[in-house]
Amino acid sequence: MKLIWPPSLEIKPIAGSANGSIRPPGSKSITNRALICAALAGGTSTLRGVLDSEDTFVMCESLDSLGISIDSHLKDEIWVSGVGGKIPASSAELFIANSGTSVRFLTALVSLGTGVFTLKGTSRMHERPIRDLLDGLDQLGIDAKSVSGNGCPPVVVTAHGMPGGTAHVRGDVSSQFLSGLLMAAPYAQEPVELIVDGELVSVPYVAMTLAVMKSFGIDVPANNFARFAVPQAKYQARDYSIEPDASAASYFFALAAIAGGEITVEGLSQSSLQGDVKFVDCLAQMGCIVRHEANSITVVGKPLRGIDINMNAISDTAQTLAAVALFADGPTTITGIGHNRHKETDRIGNLAIELRKLGAKVDEFDDGFRVTPGLLHGGQIATYDDHRMAMSLALVGLKVSGVVIENPKCVEKTYPRFFEDLARITGVK
Repeated sequence: MKLIWPPSLEIKPIAGSANGSIRPPGSKSITNRALICAALAGGTSTLRGVLDSEDTFVMCESLDSLGISIDSHLKDEIWVSGVGGKIPASSAELFIANSGTSVRFLTALVSLGTGVFTLKGTSRMHERPIRDLLDGLDQLGIDAKSVSGNGCPPVVVTAHGMPGGTAHVRGDVSSQFLSGLLMAAPYAQEPVELIVDGELVSVPYVAMTLAVMKSFGIDVPANNFARFAVPQAKYQARDYSIEPDASAASYFFALAAIAGGEITVEGLSQSSLQGDVKFVDCLAQMGCIVRHEANSITVVGKPLRGIDINMNAISDTAQTLAAVALFADGPTTITGIGHNRHKETDRIGNLAIELRKLGAKVDEFDDGFRVTPGLLHGGQIATYDDHRMAMSLALVGLKVSGVVIENPKCVEKTYPRFFEDLARITGVK
């Protein structure tokens, strides 16, 4: 059923603490990686637990435009008819909205084809960097250009297959550039070696890429995440289950921290492919109790203290921790997330603006910020069409009256039913 969204949504405070359990929808990051590997495999793969959201929709639509058949059986289960590394379409114009994973993974994927492929998106997507990926493709013998010449989409790839060779890839802006190259490289005409220049941000996401590739039959050694020798090999079709989204789970873990009570997230564990499960370690440092089971993680809210923490490896949860920091005793300093300025919005500068609206003092750095709690009050929260801004700051409204989230529809990007699930577990409409 299509959701009907109001232009803004006031969050009502919760009476008492929050208690319950929830299983968030499937991981966006794993879903889009599995779609790429299944599309390039030989044979038909079944993907279970697939996330139904804008980011995964534009990925599926783009693969379909490239001649790769995707059939939906249930809401969270699809069949992907792999093409054995041969892109059927000789040309395509792909619209990828504001999905960073889609534009970066697909730009690398279409380089395996023969023809001209254009990838474009929203106005914000046309401000997000992709130059480092284009430079990597150029080193591998592929003509891939930014149409406007500013190193951002729209992108045009004129492909005759991927010749292969050695490419140096910067690691300090986005790990998705490296992940896109890694997933396409097994089908190059010659072996591919990828060398990371500088610090690699969001290392757990590259580890996730390697794990998904291995599940589909291609094993690439990590080598300290500095140098990757990618074999010439073929993905194998398979039945693949996708675990719940750990980034989405962070909002419910944070709910326990902010409102008190006990929240269990089902389907996640310490052995998850997703680095963002370590968000609970941040909450433990702040004073919460964390319990790990074989197939669940529980957070028990306790009095919170401010902390200093580098969140480079789990940067997608920095906004969530900022919301928690508003309720801590003392300031919280988050560093290591300079690359967050290049996401759906500037997740440092714009987040600071919104936190100040709620009464906090925020000091902004190049690579992070410090939140000093103040006398909190309501406010009209701009979301900048960023799903994580909406979901993280909605949590504040469960303890502070008058918090209004503008454009709540933006959560469709990764979690269309977020507000329904939040209402169910809190009892607040």
